[in-house]
Amino acid sequence: MRKRTVYPILPLLALLWLGLSFPLSAQPLFDVHLHYNAREAEVLGSEQLIAILDQHRVSRAVVIGQPGELAMTLHRHAPDRIVPFLGIYRDLRDKIAWPLDESLPARVEASLKQGHWRGLGELHIFANNRNRLVFHQLLKLAEQYQLVVMIHGDAAVIDTIYEVSPGLKVIWAHAGAYPYPSLLKDYLSRYPELYIDLSMRNERIAPEGRLTEDWYELFMEHPDRILLGMDTFSLNRWQGYGTWAAETRHWLAQLPDDIAAMLAWENAEGLFAHPKTKS
Repeated sequence: MRKRTVYPILPLLALLWLGLSFPLSAQPLFDVHLHYNAREAEVLGSEQLIAILDQHRVSRAVVIGQPGELAMTLHRHAPDRIVPFLGIYRDLRDKIAWPLDESLPARVEASLKQGHWRGLGELHIFANNRNRLVFHQLLKLAEQYQLVVMIHGDAAVIDTIYEVSPGLKVIWAHAGAYPYPSLLKDYLSRYPELYIDLSMRNERIAPEGRLTEDWYELFMEHPDRILLGMDTFSLNRWQGYGTWAAETRHWLAQLPDDIAAMLAWENAEGLFAHPKTKS
């Protein structure tokens, strides 16, 4: 294994400076986990969101809308920058109740027929609902429309997905419900179409700024299926985007340059390389 470069533990203000000063900071990020919800849309229009991405050198981004059409609106504004995922939630209740909504697959398919969607999700689902018919129907729709599915759930859900749809490309949000590098190594070895999204995990990956040994080893062993995201689930997350980006760039700089580039943007570019034509 190649020798590590480990930078000292630094306070937050220093991290923000480092996010502007390390050579790595000049390379782009591909953010695979952005939310654009109705409440944020009242404050941040399309131009303002693109300006935030520009400011922090984000070349492309996956955007999930609530309602879903918000992501498509942003995609139409910047088609080369925004990768639209169809969000299925109409309100917060749907986040929990959607696996029980038998009308959902038909509504999802109607939306898929009307837009150039690249993915489905983020779907919040855990082991107790993994065998629901509605969930399985959505997986089949994702196969039919060649979509990537983003899952917020536990390992049992990932196992079920690959029993139902073995060839489906899946992004496992937040490195899963139990983000242990040993477990992630196991699942990446089991399922060659599985990708790991590291959003909301900076404190685990690099406590106080220092990349831990077990995460370093994971990235070195599976560098081609790790993705980055900032998870803008609220207005505060959008307004603080620079902080999360600087933290992420800080621990990326502790990896070999070629591995850091794969995590920062190359893996996501490969996953979303070819424009999706309307089905």
